Amino acid sequence: MDLAFLHPLYEHPGPWASVYVDTSRHTESTPHERELTARAMAGSLAEQGADEATCQAVRSAIEELRHSSEAHGRALFARAGEVVLDPPLIRPPQGGDWAAWAPLPRVTPLLELAGEDPVCVVAYVDRKGADFELRSSLGRQDAGSVTGREWPVHRTSSADWSERHFQLRVENTWEHNAAEIADALAVCQEETKADLLILVGDDRERRSVHEHLPKRLHDLVVEAPHGAGSRLLDEDVERVRAEHVERRAEAELERFRAARTPDDEGRAAAVEGVPALVDAAREHRIDELLIRVDGPDAHREVWIGEDPDQLAVRRTDLKVLGEQHSWPARADDALIRSAVATDAPALAVPQEELPVGGLGALLRWK
Repeated sequence: MDLAFLHPLYEHPGPWASVYVDTSRHTESTPHERELTARAMAGSLAEQGADEATCQAVRSAIEELRHSSEAHGRALFARAGEVVLDPPLIRPPQGGDWAAWAPLPRVTPLLELAGEDPVCVVAYVDRKGADFELRSSLGRQDAGSVTGREWPVHRTSSADWSERHFQLRVENTWEHNAAEIADALAVCQEETKADLLILVGDDRERRSVHEHLPKRLHDLVVEAPHGAGSRLLDEDVERVRAEHVERRAEAELERFRAARTPDDEGRAAAVEGVPALVDAAREHRIDELLIRVDGPDAHREVWIGEDPDQLAVRRTDLKVLGEQHSWPARADDALIRSAVATDAPALAVPQEELPVGGLGALLRWK
């Protein structure tokens, strides 16, 4: 996950209100329920020590979602009476609505709730052309179309020479249209930066378009087993998107496994555990942060100063570094702040044994 969009959260000191709201239910009573949610979240923040202006800003922001049709949810980050960032979520928050008041914003849940969201171009292909549709967890939208030659496109069964000649022209038309569709699809992918291309249509039509696509796109292509009229197509698309996320996470974990092995001089290109990660963050060596969201080290307490590279396992360590002001914070929040400052991405990893404790990093240098 590229963390650049989080920069506004670290341009001002805390404390911060972090609120996650579930907007997945839509009934006649939804507006009233959202008002109750707004009141409850503001009350929770007040009980945790948040100032009245920030509580009111959060309450107003949630009340504005009364008639929202968002499918999943919204995160809200506020301080000093202002909502600074309110990204939409790609899935509802686990456990429903919740709020936290802390020195740093609680952004780790975003790795799962607003993180890896593969964008797909679904190409509905037939012999005359194709319609393109852009899909993500936030919905779908038209992405253009292409029309090929309209005649001739149908075979005949005659053995007459003239009819065989006609069939050859049919074959040529199919190939011409497949090439045009592939060209247009390649342009669409370049413009949308889509992660996946899903081909929908008859076997031969899908295969022809696939073969005409540039080789650089072949690894992005999936041929859907169900057609445009099937109610199972949506399931196909979601399955393809989920498998893409799993492959990406597994590939990064494999890199991490390999990088943990020390070289001949005893140096490794990856670290895990809070002390080693704190050292790497202070030295700006984190290349990619790996977080198991419910790992035991994620909520371990560390100490932070005003700047992202001012963090330590013990408060006294910050004083040795010359930092006069310090606050306790969750390890995952502090490490993400450092990652944002150094333009390092972060990844939510599956429920595995790695990284040990739930926190790890690939390093920029050993």
